[in-house]
Amino acid sequence: MKITKQARREAKQLFRSCQVEGRMDAGRVRQAVGLLVEKKPRGFHGILQHLQRLVKLDEASRSARVESAVALTEAQQQSVRESLGRLKGGEVSVEFTENVGLIG
Repeated sequence: MKITKQARREAKQLFRSCQVEGRMDAGRVRQAVGLLVEKKPRGFHGILQHLQRLVKLDEASRSARVESAVALTEAQQQSVRESLGRLKGGEVSVEFTENVGLIG
């Protein structure tokens, strides 16, 4: 199903209204989706689809996976978290993994 320009515009407005200080608020998103499903305006399926896409993109932009050949110390992990936090302007969820295959 193709999402109309109007549905994209409305989903974007809805997404912006769900943000608090530039960060997405999950409670507001749930509330907005509940109201949207309850009222069922014209094209609400497209609005929901695009809103879901925007939420997923926002979550993905605030998460990172760090692979290293050797295990990082706690201090190194904290340094990486802080650097990514400064880069993204907030808290970033970071997953650290060890992959010995990186050194060939």
